[in-house]
Amino acid sequence: MSAPMTLIELLDERSRRHPEPRLYTFLEDGAEVTLTRSELASSAHRIAAALQSLAARGERAVLLYPPGADYLRGFFGCVCSGLVAVPAYPPDPSRLERTLPRLRALIADSGATVVLTTSFILSMAEFLFTDAPELRALKWVATDVPEAGDAAAWKRPDVTADTLAFLQYTSGSTGTPRGVMLSHGNLLHNLEAIHRAFQTRDDSVGVIWLPPYHDMGLIGGVLAPLLAQGLHTVLMSPLSFLKRPRAWLEALTRFGGTISGGPNFAFDLCVRRIPPAEREGLDLSRWELAFCGAEPIRPDTLARFTEAFGPYGFRREAFYPCYGLAEGTLIVTGGAKEAAPILRDVDASALEAGWARAPLSTARTLVSSGTTLPDQSLRIVAPDTGQVLPPGEVGEIWLKGPSVARGYWRREEESARVFQARTAQGDGPYLRTGDLGFLDAGELYVTGREKDLIIVRGRNLYPQDLEVVVEESHPALRPGCGVAFGVEVAGEEHLVVVQEVDPRRWDGNAAPVLGAIRGKLASVHEVRPHAVVLIEPGSLPKTSSGKVQRRATREAFLAGALRELHAWCTNALNGMEAPGEPSAREFRVLARVPTRLGARVEDLDAQPP
Repeated sequence: MSAPMTLIELLDERSRRHPEPRLYTFLEDGAEVTLTRSELASSAHRIAAALQSLAARGERAVLLYPPGADYLRGFFGCVCSGLVAVPAYPPDPSRLERTLPRLRALIADSGATVVLTTSFILSMAEFLFTDAPELRALKWVATDVPEAGDAAAWKRPDVTADTLAFLQYTSGSTGTPRGVMLSHGNLLHNLEAIHRAFQTRDDSVGVIWLPPYHDMGLIGGVLAPLLAQGLHTVLMSPLSFLKRPRAWLEALTRFGGTISGGPNFAFDLCVRRIPPAEREGLDLSRWELAFCGAEPIRPDTLARFTEAFGPYGFRREAFYPCYGLAEGTLIVTGGAKEAAPILRDVDASALEAGWARAPLSTARTLVSSGTTLPDQSLRIVAPDTGQVLPPGEVGEIWLKGPSVARGYWRREEESARVFQARTAQGDGPYLRTGDLGFLDAGELYVTGREKDLIIVRGRNLYPQDLEVVVEESHPALRPGCGVAFGVEVAGEEHLVVVQEVDPRRWDGNAAPVLGAIRGKLASVHEVRPHAVVLIEPGSLPKTSSGKVQRRATREAFLAGALRELHAWCTNALNGMEAPGEPSAREFRVLARVPTRLGARVEDLDAQPP
């Protein structure tokens, strides 16, 4: 029997050969909803039949569901109908001013004609129409009612591996959200790559809290289990995890989870929010693969999590650092399962100049994201010349292979630039990821995003390095809730820091907090911020996967739209040094003094001999 070429064939084949074993168990408010492969296929065919009577193949259907079994049925129903699925967050009624504009933009960009949702959300649609009257013209379908279709009436659509399956809208961390066009072939290739990399077995158990609207949650958490013949996956709402991180580890303990993971911040959140007394009773001994990606992986995070939960069965070898992006479907590189993460110390100054060399003075520790997965080609390329760079030199990560998406929806010029790049030697086409990194012994080390680089007087500063220093400078600052970016002042780039405070640890006095931030940046990175803004907790722009949105924060800063608690700006006149203020060179000298005197850098006077 030939291998499935589409998601429709994969669902049908798995539901016939393995109809009864549990495929998904969704946890919500203490209850469990379980779906077998045959139940999922039957529900999908029923919903697909209803959609085929409403819209033609290839039309776009927006999915507006809370995380749960209804979302799974709706997604597969949309795929089986031949319509193009557009996963989206339901707008939050309490934050419509922030969530509704994105939904409206997504619907307008995709040209969607159908909305799939639940009867509860449909009952609130009139509330949305008040602020977004154009949504009334769409065909709204509640898929959780029995009358929504008859499985016997379903007709298998004429789709192939090249047919568009769904639009994965980027989270917007690098600008305006764009619809990445993923074909059935892209998805099947990447699912097979995940299956091989994770070495899933029939007795593997996944535990996933990641949002199903995001590529890591949808492809890695929902679709990947379908490829494995016996894998059982436990799903939970991301809000359940964020409200109580122990719920994630409890599910791993209860179900004997072997595969789970998330962005870097998730592991740090567990360490911070689960005190030692509440770790008792956890059993993480079956956790074989803890994938970690979606943002720069910090070595300190791996060490802290292992130290905190090692006594409860977690092994450092379980960590699986990996790298991926929506434009590459999902996974691009990964390490060897059961091998400890590979760390590499490089000279911080040399890295700023674009080279990974052994440290001579200040060291920066990087975590390898593994090697390129089968059938794909990865190169490190000078972004301005297209020249392929040798190992150890930092450049843009370029990718070629069957998992690379077809392009951006209705953006031909941008798609050609990003997805059809060629090296100076004419090799290609490659996907330009926009991410920076270098290769060493075949291992990929991601150093940041090209557009996130902050260049201050010729020095390449990586924002994630600055953000770590800032969040550790004072206990009143919320970890993982700050960003650093550059702004142009009088033709020169300057550093701006925006950081949330922890209301439980901040007494409202901004002076010591601001002083600690500036002093730490000076002593560690010898850089002076142009501005530091303290903002309300929970107000920093983030993606659906929890990544900070530097560009959106920068735009809000320039527009004066941040929810500020306190802001400080350097005493500069039209971008020039103010009288009596130290020059850049003097400041770098002064930055070395506080550690010797125990003083704050902003209290030092540059004038005395």
